[in-house]
Amino acid sequence: MLKSEYEILKDANKVILAYSGGLDTSVMVTWLKENGAKEVICVSGDLGQVKDPKALEEKALASGASKFYNIKMEKEFIEDYAFKIVKAGAKYENVYLLGTAIARPLIAKALVDVAKKEGSDVIVHGCTGKGNDQIRFETSIMSLAPEIKVLAPWRFWDIKGRSEEEAYAKSHNIPLVYKKEEDYSMDENIWHLSHEGLDLEDPRNAANLDKVLQWITKPEDAPNEPEIVEVIFEKGVPVGINGEKMQAVDLVKKLNVIAGKHGIGIDDMVESRMVGMKSRGVYENPAASVLYFAHEKLESVTMHPDALQYKQKMALDYAKLVYAGKWMTPLREAMDAFIDVSQENVTGSVKVKLYKGSMQPAGIQAKNSLYLEEYATFEEDDVYNQSDATGFINLFALSSKIYSQAVKEK
Repeated sequence: MLKSEYEILKDANKVILAYSGGLDTSVMVTWLKENGAKEVICVSGDLGQVKDPKALEEKALASGASKFYNIKMEKEFIEDYAFKIVKAGAKYENVYLLGTAIARPLIAKALVDVAKKEGSDVIVHGCTGKGNDQIRFETSIMSLAPEIKVLAPWRFWDIKGRSEEEAYAKSHNIPLVYKKEEDYSMDENIWHLSHEGLDLEDPRNAANLDKVLQWITKPEDAPNEPEIVEVIFEKGVPVGINGEKMQAVDLVKKLNVIAGKHGIGIDDMVESRMVGMKSRGVYENPAASVLYFAHEKLESVTMHPDALQYKQKMALDYAKLVYAGKWMTPLREAMDAFIDVSQENVTGSVKVKLYKGSMQPAGIQAKNSLYLEEYATFEEDDVYNQSDATGFINLFALSSKIYSQAVKEK
């Protein structure tokens, strides 16, 4: 007979909690112990969003946790996760740059590593039953350690909403910085910052950018002079800015500042969640936006047309796979193998003009460019015989011609 969630908690010596220090996880430390967990170990997956790990640790321990881990994973996150979705050109529903989705499998990996180190077979997360993250975390954990049980209190506890959470926190003296009327639901890492809830829940409302934006300058308030930034790629991977080779994390941080100053990277969208409902969010991703844009421009002059067009179709499937939490699957690995081959010639640099929220290409230079002026020129050339097009078109259109004749004869 399967155990209930409460029975699993009571039987567990140690519970690993994915901890952010926000409303949900702050409450959960106390709630888990109150409902049978003997020991709660908090784990923060630090992808660049933890400003003061010591303060986060103190808060976790004050709430009743026995241990706290802040696992810094910025480098691995950018190099092995974020840059892969840039190479893939993956945008969910052709807009969302997957800032939250791409982080979840790496955080799940950290949770599993700590669980094994601590000898725990129970991992708890604070995701609600309405969202995508519950799927992403649990799918990843099952892929890495199928023997570990995963509990999501939002799916079985008696607390029905954030007002009740706040009341629980107050009655248990749990300190909160969350203000219901003022704070959006946010997810932050070095790759993006997302905003959901409050007035954004109604798509009829324009986003109040004065209230929403934290990284990016409003386009109308951005500098009146444009700025050109040059992004350097090697085999599809960003490796430098403005002639300077840089480590991946430093590159993203610097580009976040440069692009954010010019109002670049604001995505306001209604997306289709995995659980079936629509959801509206505003995303800030300045560096990511520039990298996707520059990468696409470089591909346009370096990739074989058949490979480029097939990869563009694959990009939508790749994005959906990442969005759905299926990072740790043979399909993603097979897609990456194709993408890596497709990027062999994607080496060069792209200049991007940034101006009040817009991006324009300002020059593309590739080591082995497939754009050959002697073929493309509108002037006279010695390499292309225009009369060859007559026979090509006759054969290319022959199937259409035959079909048209056959249909007309009926």
